[in-house]
Amino acid sequence: MSRKLGLALAVSLALAAGTALAEPSPAKKALIDKLVQLQQPQAELLARNIVQQPIGPLMQSAGQALQQVPAEKREATAKAMEAEIKKFVDDNVAYVKDKAARMAPTTTAAFLDERFTEDELKQVLAWFESPVSKKFGQTQMELNKALLDKVLGEAGPTLQDRFKALHASLAKQLGIPAPTASAPKPAAPAPTKK
Repeated sequence: MSRKLGLALAVSLALAAGTALAEPSPAKKALIDKLVQLQQPQAELLARNIVQQPIGPLMQSAGQALQQVPAEKREATAKAMEAEIKKFVDDNVAYVKDKAARMAPTTTAAFLDERFTEDELKQVLAWFESPVSKKFGQTQMELNKALLDKVLGEAGPTLQDRFKALHASLAKQLGIPAPTASAPKPAAPAPTKK
């Protein structure tokens, strides 16, 4: 290796090490800390999603297995299972939320420090704290529901027909009669406020 190349490599490594270890300015750190704090509600949402994601398939399997329980014990068993699942979700959401809350300051702070300048962080913070951002956040679920209702209104009948065809095809492949019950109907749109 040439001396010039070795020196360039040493300088590059020193700069890279200095950049990786450099602390943000106190002003930038204060902005990052504030944004990390504003993101804390996301930790609960993240925890809830992590814990609840595998619960759906588990409940579906449990519901099918519940049909094998004698009829006189079925309701009590279902209630006991429901209570156990609720306790599991509550306990584990709290556990994962705590983990996320502990990890967020370092993980999120490093990410924000690496990807945003101090001026950009000021802009992001101004948006988060603005009345428009708060209003948008409050209407986000309503907006999503309105879109879902519209999509289901348009696509629902077609999807229902396709679901019936799929059901009939699967029943044929299994050699069982096609179910006579209709496919689930799309949710009725909520009344609009004027």
